[in-house]
Amino acid sequence: MRFLLLSAAMIGLAAFAHAQAKASPATPNPADVKFSGDRFKPLTWDTMTPAQKTMTQHLLDGDRHGVAGPFNVLLRSPEMGDLAQAFGAQARFHSSLPPRLNELAIILTSRFWTVQSEWTAHRRAAAQAGVSEETIQAIAAGQRPAKMQPDEEVVYTFGTELLKNHGVSDATYAAAVKLLGERGVVDMISVMGYYQLVAMLLNVDRYPMPAGATPELKPLP
Repeated sequence: MRFLLLSAAMIGLAAFAHAQAKASPATPNPADVKFSGDRFKPLTWDTMTPAQKTMTQHLLDGDRHGVAGPFNVLLRSPEMGDLAQAFGAQARFHSSLPPRLNELAIILTSRFWTVQSEWTAHRRAAAQAGVSEETIQAIAAGQRPAKMQPDEEVVYTFGTELLKNHGVSDATYAAAVKLLGERGVVDMISVMGYYQLVAMLLNVDRYPMPAGATPELKPLP
């Protein structure tokens, strides 16, 4: 009887491990990874310094399992870049904000900086997280969405005030703390701050759009 129970437990553990392996993307071989860039020439594994290889490996082992975005630029300062990518992973994947609100804050930032590649990636993520297409299109046009969920209105107001005015009113701050708590407010500011860094890096690099993608954002007045 004990043998049967042990066998069943081992089978169960094996099934669980198999399911976890299927659910988790395999870590790419770093030698096969392709970076993208324009002004900053894409680096390859065989030309990287040890510090650059460490940062690349951390990217592949982390939440992203990839290197798309500003990381080819950040590799030029790999110690700082490694800290930045870890901060970005925390702000994006482990925020106290629900993904829908976190992605809303990200696309507000992308729109403010008119970062085409960042917008393309995160408008898709925002839609997958539950932000309506009507809201996304309004933000793309630089307009306040006519119909938002109440919590989205709070994030939109806070994010827009912060970007445009470099601060927020007492009423806007109080509404954000009531909705998200103090930690949530800090997490929202953090994710917006990180994606402003990303925006500057990508815009300076003139980071290319994905193959076949058409720029959606027009310059704001």
